[in-house]
Amino acid sequence: MRNGGVMGMTPKEMKKKAIELMAVQRFHCSQAIAAVGQEKLGKGGDDVIRAMGAFGGGLGGNGEVCGALAGGLAVLGLRYSRAHQDEKENPKMWAAAHELLKRFRDEAVDQEGTIYCRDIAGVDWTDRVQTKDFYSGDKVRRCIRIVGRTAFILGELLERDP
Repeated sequence: MRNGGVMGMTPKEMKKKAIELMAVQRFHCSQAIAAVGQEKLGKGGDDVIRAMGAFGGGLGGNGEVCGALAGGLAVLGLRYSRAHQDEKENPKMWAAAHELLKRFRDEAVDQEGTIYCRDIAGVDWTDRVQTKDFYSGDKVRRCIRIVGRTAFILGELLERDP
């Protein structure tokens, strides 16, 4: 364990690996963030990564909430929430979630100020031509950068509060 008792990678390593997962291994943004977050926490497994696939493209390809943000929130749930009635949920989850959302808007997406995939990626995922153009053009590179920034922010949040 390092940095306040949190296992795994540094925020910089999380950024690098999340970029590689999306750019090379073709994970959805939501899966890349969940994968590096799980590794950071020393938790998780394939089922969580598989489940996060449906969050790519803005909640099932509908252009809604960005999958990178959804993946980050899922990791915060892994860290602070509960799975059983006899467990206690850590109220720090809500402060961390609010900070992740704010920093996602301000730092990861730049001045866009949005959390919606359709605005960030500029794609109608139901249109096959737009989807193909996304993956062969500059738009995918922008999303890969956002995934890297989101992973870094998430790493900082996880390290701040052991």
